[in-house]
Amino acid sequence: MTLELDSAAEPSPPEATNGVWLSCIGCEETYSPFDDILYTCPDCNSLLEVRYDSLPTFDDFSGSGVWRYTDMLPLEEGVSIQEGDTPLYHVPDLEDELSVSSLHVKHEGMNGTGSFKDRGMTVGVGVAQRLGVDRLAVASTGNTSAALAAYGARGNMETLVLLPAGKVAAGKVAQASLHGARILEVDGNFDVCLDIVQELAARGEVYLLNSLNPFRLEGQKTIGLEILEEHYERHGSYPDRIILPVGNAGNTSALYKAFREMVQPGALDPADVPALTGVQAAGAAPIVEAVENNWDGIERWNDVETIATAIRIGNPVNAPKALPGIRETGGTAVSVTDEEITAAQRDLAGEGIGVEPASAASIAGLRKLRSSGVVSNDEEVVCLTTGHLLKDPEAAAKAGGDPEPVPGDTDGVLNHINN
Repeated sequence: MTLELDSAAEPSPPEATNGVWLSCIGCEETYSPFDDILYTCPDCNSLLEVRYDSLPTFDDFSGSGVWRYTDMLPLEEGVSIQEGDTPLYHVPDLEDELSVSSLHVKHEGMNGTGSFKDRGMTVGVGVAQRLGVDRLAVASTGNTSAALAAYGARGNMETLVLLPAGKVAAGKVAQASLHGARILEVDGNFDVCLDIVQELAARGEVYLLNSLNPFRLEGQKTIGLEILEEHYERHGSYPDRIILPVGNAGNTSALYKAFREMVQPGALDPADVPALTGVQAAGAAPIVEAVENNWDGIERWNDVETIATAIRIGNPVNAPKALPGIRETGGTAVSVTDEEITAAQRDLAGEGIGVEPASAASIAGLRKLRSSGVVSNDEEVVCLTTGHLLKDPEAAAKAGGDPEPVPGDTDGVLNHINN
């Protein structure tokens, strides 16, 4: 396949700091990474990407976790609670059922706060400290708020989280609360929360750390680098396809950038780049709609609803980065129902892997794509699961079996379990 290498290494412009700068994906204007606070291009309002004047190969990496990949990050160190190095599980029963060559699950729920968001926050909060800001903020469906609260606490910084009232799983709210964030429950959905946070950032009241912030995605791209290294170590090959849940489309964008940045120095052959395949809930699927209709952009869904609260998003801000990532890698996007998500959540639990509903969307999507023949039986597949089971204990309880009352004596228990 042919990859667009527009974020690959290139000579530093005057605005670069230590070989790092920001570049607009629209007009290609460049900016200093640390002199001013920027989220989008001042000239055309397009998204920004972090660029580097030199890129490493796999042989250059050392250490562990996100900061193993320092040579591909804008800082030498961030605010860290040992994020990354999440397990890549083999799931043999699902592999047999779905009849693919190999199937693994990259479980990001095993990060410190229970989701992939830690990867972005270790970099993003580190950059915030470098910029000298004193108040951090995000809009969140839950996981982002938990991660920001933890990393903000670690960095001794004030944090605000804006959540859609009544729409966030209890486990995630509890995390943000315990880590000391101010929790603001907004009368509106996630996209309304993000609109407000963007306006607060524009007024200079907060430093925005949603994935609109280009530094967030630099941390998240290490998911893709770990998958490549771990899969190659086990199989001597890279996965043919990576299937991932899509909410704001940050991970899709981040993995695409990681792969382009490994192709540029020759560390990865373009033919070995995995096909990025996005999965959304049927009740919140603007990326799928855009892929199916071959649109250049998405249309905002104002009414979204799904059991998968982490991807209950109708206006994914990273769509301009994610859609090319799906198309250029030969991937696709598919939507799945809440019932299909819950079934996949149970099946992963049957392999000993506990995930929240949004995470299970990747397995549900693979099942649907195998049924339709889009994914062939000779493919080596990695499914990304993004959040831990205990992020949404209520959904887990509903998906699992009911407790069984028994007498308070051994004979009574034996009688019950044997009948």
